[in-house]
Amino acid sequence: MAKAKEKTHFVCQECGAASPKWQGKCPSCSAWNSLVEERLLATSSRNALMTPRESVRPRPLSSISAETRPRKLAHSAEFNRVLGGGLVPGSVVLVGGDPGIGKSTLLLQEAVALCSDTYRILYITGEESAEQIKMRADRLGVLSDYLFILPETEVESALNAIEHLTPGLVIVDSIQTMYTALLESAPGSVSQVRECALKLIRVAKTKALPIFLVGHVTKEGYLAGPKVLEHMVDALLLFEGDRDHFYRILRSVKNRFGSTREIGVFEMLSSGLKDVPNPSAVFLAERQTNTSGSTVICCMEGTRPILVEVQALATATKYGYPQRTTTGMDLKRLILLLGVLEKRLGYHVGSMDVFLNAVGGLRIDEPAADLGVITSIASSIRNREIDPNTVFIGEVGLGGELRSVSHVESRLSEAEKLGFQRAVIPKGNAKGLRSFARLHVISVTTAFEALQNAVQ
Repeated sequence: MAKAKEKTHFVCQECGAASPKWQGKCPSCSAWNSLVEERLLATSSRNALMTPRESVRPRPLSSISAETRPRKLAHSAEFNRVLGGGLVPGSVVLVGGDPGIGKSTLLLQEAVALCSDTYRILYITGEESAEQIKMRADRLGVLSDYLFILPETEVESALNAIEHLTPGLVIVDSIQTMYTALLESAPGSVSQVRECALKLIRVAKTKALPIFLVGHVTKEGYLAGPKVLEHMVDALLLFEGDRDHFYRILRSVKNRFGSTREIGVFEMLSSGLKDVPNPSAVFLAERQTNTSGSTVICCMEGTRPILVEVQALATATKYGYPQRTTTGMDLKRLILLLGVLEKRLGYHVGSMDVFLNAVGGLRIDEPAADLGVITSIASSIRNREIDPNTVFIGEVGLGGELRSVSHVESRLSEAEKLGFQRAVIPKGNAKGLRSFARLHVISVTTAFEALQNAVQ
């Protein structure tokens, strides 16, 4: 029997890199004063080293069976969309987001909807007691005899419960509260999060058991813990949205079994999170059509086109430096487009405060929104209303030219379905484009031509 002895090493709290001795600066990520001493148990037995196992021997690719197990469909259609079509056996999904945004609520109501006498679900809670989970279930109006609650923070005890219960799905809320007895560091540290996640992932792969991990985020919006945690899991889903608004957006950042740009839109109600099957109609529901600085764009989120209102407000600055403020869009992209307006289109924006807002809480990152942004700002500067029945699609280059975008037919079909009558698109996208019965498509080559077609 090998005698256990205590070893000490230093782990960076920023990147998770280990060092045999303390250093002022991490040799991996160059962060200062980030190395923390941690103690772990190790065995000195030589017999435990390099024992080959049959299951890990290399095999020819042609001899490996490619049988795919069927997915388990979730109750929510939006949740299925983000997951790529349902739960994959053996997958590990990390769900992150701000406190109180709806992570636990979504997983609890989905667990109750999925569980049955043949599909038991284990909910491991390290932050709340079983009574608190019951209070939330009563508030949501969801109860089941086949959803088992385990208030536990030690990962070894959680693994024993999984072995005893043999559930079809496991939810761990949250991974930052779990710890392993093999490490003496506090729960939530880099080593604890990494080791606990590794143990759960090993169980998921060997038993073909889907596991959901709930993750905390820092005040900057990044997932707490080591960055390697995001690489270890199969899918990373992030909740977006303002807690002061009703709508929540679940975005797929990483997914080994589906698209990495899909989003699911939910509405937060007193009874839980409800699917929003038509986000475009929701984002345009309170739109005012008699105001300058307002345009409608169509952005692609995975395979789904979504129409969003973009509002701009340009006023003469009262301070020494003009302000540039954005909500839901990239500030650097706004500064670039303001340079195009100033240099190529003759709008003097250097002495103006410019505020830009994407209505509805959706984060817009793709360049296809450029034309709508430029049109909104020009409309606000000239105080002229834009045709409310026109949608703007196109990327704007530094020379003021319009560049083609992808999935233009899907975008135009969504605009036609919601009753828009005109669409301004780049001329490069007009080649081979099918005709639309109720939508007049205007193709232009420059942003200047697009502004000429923007007014009613």
